[in-house]
Amino acid sequence: MKIEQIYTGCLAQGAYYIESDGEAVVIDPLREVYPYIRKAKLNNAKIKYVLETHFHADFVSGHLDLSKNTGAPIVYGPTANPSFDAYIAQDGEILHFGKASFKVLHTPGHTLESSCYLLMDENGKETAIFSGDTLFIGDVGRPDLAQKATSLTQEELAGMLFDSIRKKIMTLPDDIIVYPAHGAGSACGKNMSKETSDTLGNQKKHNYALRANMTRDEFIKEVTDGLLPPPAYFPLNVMLNKQGYESIDAVMKRGNIGLSVDDFENAANETGAIILDTREAAVFSKAFIPNSINIGLDGSFAPWVGALIPDIFQPILIVHEPGREEEVITRLARVGYDHTIGYLKGGIESWIKAGKETDQIENISPESIADKLENNPELHILDVRNPIEFETGHVDGALNLPLDHINEQMELLDKDQTYYAHCAGGYRSMVFASILKSRGYDGIVNITGGFKAMGETGKFKITDDASYPIARNK
Repeated sequence: MKIEQIYTGCLAQGAYYIESDGEAVVIDPLREVYPYIRKAKLNNAKIKYVLETHFHADFVSGHLDLSKNTGAPIVYGPTANPSFDAYIAQDGEILHFGKASFKVLHTPGHTLESSCYLLMDENGKETAIFSGDTLFIGDVGRPDLAQKATSLTQEELAGMLFDSIRKKIMTLPDDIIVYPAHGAGSACGKNMSKETSDTLGNQKKHNYALRANMTRDEFIKEVTDGLLPPPAYFPLNVMLNKQGYESIDAVMKRGNIGLSVDDFENAANETGAIILDTREAAVFSKAFIPNSINIGLDGSFAPWVGALIPDIFQPILIVHEPGREEEVITRLARVGYDHTIGYLKGGIESWIKAGKETDQIENISPESIADKLENNPELHILDVRNPIEFETGHVDGALNLPLDHINEQMELLDKDQTYYAHCAGGYRSMVFASILKSRGYDGIVNITGGFKAMGETGKFKITDDASYPIARNK
């Protein structure tokens, strides 16, 4: 028997390929399905099942395309009601493949249809559990995402999650391996470990939500405490996963079109498309197409796209480093942004050679801003990290305006003022600056290197006094 975790860092997501005696199962596949198909073909194996742990909110699953291309049925646990053909398994049902099998464990709480798949080897020994978003390493799934769909409170869902974990998972042998759907960096939990698998016994010792003496009320309180609002695109991804979506082949065909400078400019004007520049922040800041926004591909690209571009149906035109167009289109499609309509052929260099207008974002070093602050302590420093990061430590006098909420909170800023923005290392602050610049805020200066570089200068007063930041919890 072969178990392979296919981990995607951008989404902090784990898909799984399990094979036994010529038959394979894929669990929670990503949108681009051909890697799974090729893997099975190379191993002379047939994909027998596509198992879904729940209707995912943070990415669009590849279940439909994978099923269409292989003939393998899509399987959900009890109570799932997709708009397409799928096999709805019963709690405790056994699914055989090769010489191994899966037992379906219905574990509602994160969502009502959430289910785990318990893997048993050819001797019937329980060896691993694929826990989806029910159980993570160091955490459990957040219980607030299914509230609107179920008319239940997050406390009621958390209570269901407590029962599911105690009755269905913690009763299993300590030596089985837990394979979750996500790790650190995902917004589907709040305290996930960077580790992507562990033994159940070790989780019983170290996962706060699995404490043996924990009461139901304590679990509900601790699991719901400190939950940040989920990214805005989550409900839209649930809709696509539940109702269906366009084939990834059609998405790639539409988006993978190189446009000349004039065609690119005309497309932007005629469609109202967002111009998304995916180059590295420092390069972007030197020259970019006016009104474009920067979300760097070499970072948490897809989740930030989902958090910051409210409409998944809005057309997108991309500017990127040469040769990376397919990667950009694929990673957009992973979170449901299927309407890429082309990319700038020749990149920003072609735009510049054509004599078209470019814009810039000013950068300033930590040392220089420290000197400015010494002479003028009233300068506006914006810290765009999340509230937890801010509370841990920040530059004295800085205002916390998290990047996640820029669309709702930018009106708090004055277009006639100059603001110096930073994040932890420079990625998010350039995203922040580019969005504000595209909305007419010209006085945005990016502090290079972020909070880390500022702290290393020794020139800033660092405090954890969080009594004055603007609109942190709005």
